[in-house]
Amino acid sequence: MIFIDVDFYFITDSQSSKKGIFSDVNDALKAGCKIIQYREKNIDFNRMVYEAKHLKKKCNGKAIFLINDRLDVALAVEADGIHIGKSDVSFKDARKSLGNNKIIGLSVDNVKEAIDAEFAGANYIGLGPIFKTFTKKDAGNPCGIKMLKNVRKNIKIPIVAIGGITKKNVAEVIRNGADAVASVSAVIGSDDVYREVNDFINIIRECKKL
Repeated sequence: MIFIDVDFYFITDSQSSKKGIFSDVNDALKAGCKIIQYREKNIDFNRMVYEAKHLKKKCNGKAIFLINDRLDVALAVEADGIHIGKSDVSFKDARKSLGNNKIIGLSVDNVKEAIDAEFAGANYIGLGPIFKTFTKKDAGNPCGIKMLKNVRKNIKIPIVAIGGITKKNVAEVIRNGADAVASVSAVIGSDDVYREVNDFINIIRECKKL
Protein backbone atom coordinates (compact mmCIF):
# COMPACT_ATOMS: atom_id res chain seq x y z
CA MET A 1 0.00 0.00 0.00
CA ILE A 2 1.17 3.53 -0.79
CA PHE A 3 1.64 5.36 2.50
CA ILE A 4 1.36 9.14 2.41
CA ASP A 5 3.59 11.20 4.69
CA VAL A 6 2.46 14.83 4.65
CA ASP A 7 1.74 17.63 7.09
CA PHE A 8 -0.41 20.24 5.36
CA TYR A 9 -2.97 19.00 2.84
CA PHE A 10 -3.81 21.74 0.34
CA ILE A 11 -7.25 21.89 -1.32
CA THR A 12 -8.03 24.29 -4.15
CA ASP A 13 -11.13 26.48 -3.98
CA SER A 14 -11.79 28.73 -6.96
CA GLN A 15 -14.80 30.34 -5.27
CA SER A 16 -12.77 31.66 -2.34
CA SER A 17 -9.47 32.26 -4.12
CA LYS A 18 -8.25 35.83 -4.42
CA LYS A 19 -5.51 35.20 -6.98
CA GLY A 20 -6.73 32.05 -8.75
CA ILE A 21 -6.03 28.39 -8.15
CA PHE A 22 -2.83 28.29 -10.23
CA SER A 23 -1.30 31.07 -8.14
CA ASP A 24 -2.53 29.41 -4.94
CA VAL A 25 -0.97 26.07 -5.84
CA ASN A 26 2.31 27.75 -6.81
CA ASP A 27 2.42 29.40 -3.39
CA ALA A 28 1.54 26.17 -1.58
CA LEU A 29 4.30 24.28 -3.39
CA LYS A 30 6.85 27.02 -2.66
CA ALA A 31 5.91 26.78 1.00
CA GLY A 32 6.74 23.08 0.96
CA CYS A 33 3.30 21.50 0.68
CA LYS A 34 3.57 17.83 -0.38
CA ILE A 35 -0.02 17.10 -1.38
CA ILE A 36 -2.47 19.06 -3.52
CA GLN A 37 -6.12 18.21 -4.05
CA TYR A 38 -7.98 19.75 -6.98
CA ARG A 39 -11.57 20.35 -5.92
CA GLU A 40 -14.02 21.99 -8.31
CA LYS A 41 -17.80 21.66 -8.35
CA ASN A 42 -19.14 24.19 -10.80
CA ILE A 43 -17.37 23.76 -14.13
CA ASP A 44 -17.69 21.26 -16.94
CA PHE A 45 -15.53 18.19 -17.56
CA ASN A 46 -13.34 19.73 -20.28
CA ARG A 47 -12.50 22.74 -18.15
CA MET A 48 -11.71 20.53 -15.19
CA VAL A 49 -9.37 18.40 -17.28
CA TYR A 50 -7.64 21.53 -18.61
CA GLU A 51 -7.07 22.91 -15.11
CA ALA A 52 -6.12 19.56 -13.64
CA LYS A 53 -3.50 18.93 -16.32
CA HIS A 54 -1.85 22.27 -15.57
CA LEU A 55 -1.90 21.65 -11.85
CA LYS A 56 -0.46 18.18 -12.29
CA LYS A 57 2.50 19.65 -14.19
CA LYS A 58 3.12 22.10 -11.35
CA CYS A 59 3.06 19.25 -8.82
CA ASN A 60 5.27 16.88 -10.82
CA GLY A 61 8.21 15.86 -8.65
CA LYS A 62 7.12 18.18 -5.84
CA ALA A 63 3.81 16.96 -4.48
CA ILE A 64 1.14 14.28 -4.71
CA PHE A 65 -1.70 15.43 -6.96
CA LEU A 66 -5.22 14.21 -6.21
CA ILE A 67 -8.64 14.89 -7.69
CA ASN A 68 -11.68 15.41 -5.49
CA ASP A 69 -14.70 13.23 -6.32
CA ARG A 70 -14.28 12.97 -10.08
CA LEU A 71 -12.92 9.59 -11.12
CA ASP A 72 -13.33 10.49 -14.79
CA VAL A 73 -11.08 13.54 -14.39
CA ALA A 74 -8.52 11.60 -12.35
CA LEU A 75 -8.29 8.99 -15.10
CA ALA A 76 -8.15 11.59 -17.87
CA VAL A 77 -5.16 13.44 -16.39
CA GLU A 78 -3.50 10.38 -14.81
CA ALA A 79 -3.57 11.96 -11.37
CA ASP A 80 -1.81 10.32 -8.44
CA GLY A 81 -5.18 9.43 -7.01
CA ILE A 82 -8.58 10.58 -5.85
CA HIS A 83 -10.37 11.69 -2.71
CA ILE A 84 -13.87 10.31 -2.34
CA GLY A 85 -16.77 11.75 -0.36
CA LYS A 86 -19.73 9.77 0.87
CA SER A 87 -21.94 10.55 -2.10
CA ASP A 88 -19.31 9.96 -4.76
CA VAL A 89 -18.11 6.92 -6.70
CA SER A 90 -17.67 3.82 -4.55
CA PHE A 91 -14.25 2.87 -3.23
CA LYS A 92 -14.49 -0.51 -4.98
CA ASP A 93 -15.14 1.11 -8.37
CA ALA A 94 -12.41 3.68 -7.85
CA ARG A 95 -9.83 1.06 -6.92
CA LYS A 96 -10.83 -1.14 -9.84
CA SER A 97 -10.42 1.77 -12.26
CA LEU A 98 -7.28 3.30 -10.79
CA GLY A 99 -5.41 0.16 -9.76
CA ASN A 100 -3.32 -0.49 -6.67
CA ASN A 101 -0.62 2.05 -7.49
CA LYS A 102 -2.85 5.07 -7.02
CA ILE A 103 -3.85 6.82 -3.81
CA ILE A 104 -7.45 6.81 -2.61
CA GLY A 105 -8.61 8.80 0.38
CA LEU A 106 -12.05 8.54 1.95
CA SER A 107 -14.09 11.08 3.91
CA VAL A 108 -15.35 9.78 7.26
CA ASP A 109 -16.83 11.27 10.41
CA ASN A 110 -16.86 8.43 12.92
CA VAL A 111 -14.89 5.43 14.17
CA LYS A 112 -16.85 2.77 12.27
CA GLU A 113 -16.42 4.55 8.93
CA ALA A 114 -12.70 4.98 9.64
CA ILE A 115 -12.25 1.28 10.42
CA ASP A 116 -14.25 0.32 7.33
CA ALA A 117 -12.11 2.64 5.18
CA GLU A 118 -8.89 1.08 6.43
CA PHE A 119 -10.26 -2.43 5.95
CA ALA A 120 -11.32 -1.59 2.38
CA GLY A 121 -7.78 -0.47 1.57
CA ALA A 122 -7.92 3.33 1.70
CA ASN A 123 -4.53 5.01 1.79
CA TYR A 124 -5.74 7.66 4.23
CA ILE A 125 -8.94 9.11 5.64
CA GLY A 126 -10.20 12.66 5.74
CA LEU A 127 -11.87 13.10 9.13
CA GLY A 128 -14.18 15.98 9.83
CA PRO A 129 -15.44 18.46 10.32
CA ILE A 130 -13.37 18.62 13.50
CA PHE A 131 -14.70 22.08 14.32
CA LYS A 132 -17.55 24.11 12.88
CA THR A 133 -16.88 25.15 9.29
CA PHE A 134 -18.58 27.30 6.69
CA THR A 135 -16.47 26.15 3.74
CA LYS A 136 -18.81 23.29 2.85
CA LYS A 137 -22.55 23.83 3.27
CA ASP A 138 -23.15 20.09 3.70
CA ALA A 139 -20.24 19.51 6.09
CA GLY A 140 -22.50 18.47 8.98
CA ASN A 141 -21.97 18.88 12.70
CA PRO A 142 -18.45 18.92 14.15
CA CYS A 143 -17.17 15.53 15.30
CA GLY A 144 -14.68 17.12 17.67
CA ILE A 145 -11.31 16.30 19.22
CA LYS A 146 -12.76 13.38 21.19
CA MET A 147 -13.77 11.64 17.96
CA LEU A 148 -10.35 12.32 16.47
CA LYS A 149 -8.70 10.63 19.47
CA ASN A 150 -11.02 7.62 19.23
CA VAL A 151 -10.40 7.22 15.50
CA ARG A 152 -6.64 7.41 16.06
CA LYS A 153 -6.85 4.56 18.58
CA ASN A 154 -8.62 2.33 16.07
CA ILE A 155 -6.75 2.76 12.78
CA LYS A 156 -3.16 2.87 11.57
CA ILE A 157 -3.54 4.66 8.22
CA PRO A 158 -2.93 8.44 8.12
CA ILE A 159 -5.63 10.83 9.29
CA VAL A 160 -6.10 14.15 7.52
CA ALA A 161 -8.21 16.35 9.80
CA ILE A 162 -10.42 18.99 8.21
CA GLY A 163 -13.06 21.49 9.21
CA GLY A 164 -12.62 24.76 11.08
CA ILE A 165 -8.88 24.27 11.56
CA THR A 166 -6.81 27.42 12.07
CA LYS A 167 -3.30 28.24 13.18
CA LYS A 168 -4.68 28.71 16.70
CA ASN A 169 -6.09 25.18 17.04
CA VAL A 170 -3.94 23.11 14.66
CA ALA A 171 -1.47 22.12 17.38
CA GLU A 172 -4.30 20.58 19.42
CA VAL A 173 -5.44 18.64 16.35
CA ILE A 174 -1.98 17.21 15.67
CA ARG A 175 -1.35 16.37 19.33
CA ASN A 176 -4.58 14.38 19.42
CA GLY A 177 -3.84 12.10 16.51
CA ALA A 178 -4.03 13.82 13.13
CA ASP A 179 -1.10 13.22 10.77
CA ALA A 180 -2.01 16.18 8.59
CA VAL A 181 -4.61 18.92 8.35
CA ALA A 182 -6.49 20.69 5.61
CA SER A 183 -7.62 24.26 6.11
CA VAL A 184 -9.38 25.81 3.16
CA SER A 185 -10.95 29.11 4.15
CA ALA A 186 -8.16 30.13 6.54
CA VAL A 187 -5.61 29.73 3.73
CA ILE A 188 -7.39 30.46 0.45
CA GLY A 189 -9.22 33.44 1.90
CA SER A 190 -6.01 35.10 3.05
CA ASP A 191 -3.99 37.70 1.17
CA ASP A 192 -0.83 35.59 1.36
CA VAL A 193 -1.34 31.88 0.66
CA TYR A 194 2.39 31.18 0.83
CA ARG A 195 2.67 32.64 4.32
CA GLU A 196 -0.37 30.79 5.62
CA VAL A 197 0.71 27.40 4.27
CA ASN A 198 4.25 27.94 5.51
CA ASP A 199 2.98 28.86 8.98
CA PHE A 200 0.77 25.76 9.13
CA ILE A 201 3.62 23.49 8.03
CA ASN A 202 6.00 24.95 10.62
CA ILE A 203 3.49 24.54 13.45
CA ILE A 204 2.66 20.98 12.44
CA ARG A 205 6.29 19.95 12.16
CA GLU A 206 7.11 21.45 15.54
CA CYS A 207 4.23 19.54 17.11
CA LYS A 208 5.42 16.27 15.60
CA LYS A 209 8.86 16.77 17.16
CA LEU A 210 7.39 16.86 20.68
